[in-house]
Amino acid sequence: MFKNILLLLIFSSISVLPQMLGPKVGVQQLDHDFGNINEGEVVTHTYVISNNGGDILKIMDVRASCGCTAATPDKKELKPGESTNLDVSFNSKGRKGPQNKTVTVTTNDPEKPSISLTFKCNILVKEAVQNNAGAIIYLPETQHDFGKVTEGKKVEYTFKFENKGTESLVIKDVKTSCGCTAAVVSNNTIKPGQVGSIKVDFDTKNRQGRNSKSITIVSNDTKEPNKVLTIYADVQKN
Repeated sequence: MFKNILLLLIFSSISVLPQMLGPKVGVQQLDHDFGNINEGEVVTHTYVISNNGGDILKIMDVRASCGCTAATPDKKELKPGESTNLDVSFNSKGRKGPQNKTVTVTTNDPEKPSISLTFKCNILVKEAVQNNAGAIIYLPETQHDFGKVTEGKKVEYTFKFENKGTESLVIKDVKTSCGCTAAVVSNNTIKPGQVGSIKVDFDTKNRQGRNSKSITIVSNDTKEPNKVLTIYADVQKN
């Protein structure tokens, strides 16, 4: 009886081991909503791709479903535990109404050789935007790089934003892509012309290597209800 159980454990370990040792692709966020955008505007979103396996992950190909979409990864080979940014740009020139686009990423992950990243938006004619400005969140910067940080240290950065619309901006929610990241907004309601801030804390404990984390601001912005901030850090062993 004991011998049979031991053999079963050995066979189970053998079957699981290749999965642990091989490359394994992971994506923090598979879809994104740009909300309402002006016709002719070019919008960009950053997807974060990670290697959660035990061998080098190779990004073999990145293909968009439409010529209006461009997608470029920062790196095409990821060591175990590494991440890279995949910047996806969409050109809305000559288009209007609801749009749904897909970017297919092909890798050497034996279990999941291809993943689909999707985004959507609603393209408005300029006259419609001018007649109904509503609330508009404006951030002078949407990314921050902490540079080299000693593992175990907690770092923080404050993003500033302004309501450039004609109605009060309401921050409905602030979501982070990882439990190691926390974000606190200064005020949930910002009147037209007023300025607010979002303080972002990142705990580097057990986060060695290059890290990319995202913070999504959900608001009543008539143009972009889901605004994404990104922080980076090169966490080094103490």
